[in-house]
Amino acid sequence: GVHRQILFTTLGWFVGYQLVKRAEYIYAKVDRELFEYIRHHPVDFHAATEKKRIGELSEDFHPIR
Repeated sequence: GVHRQILFTTLGWFVGYQLVKRAEYIYAKVDRELFEYIRHHPVDFHAATEKKRIGELSEDFHPIR
């Protein structure tokens, strides 16, 4: 009946809330570790001094026949 629908809806909401909360925690933990690594190794992550155009990033096109 209706009481089961309310129960399962509440249970689904609670499980979903906990899963989202855990996923956000894991992503925050990974972000914290990556930013800490970047902070300790600035040489590996130097800022780009010159911006490149999209044509400079892609390879030249040579058709195959």
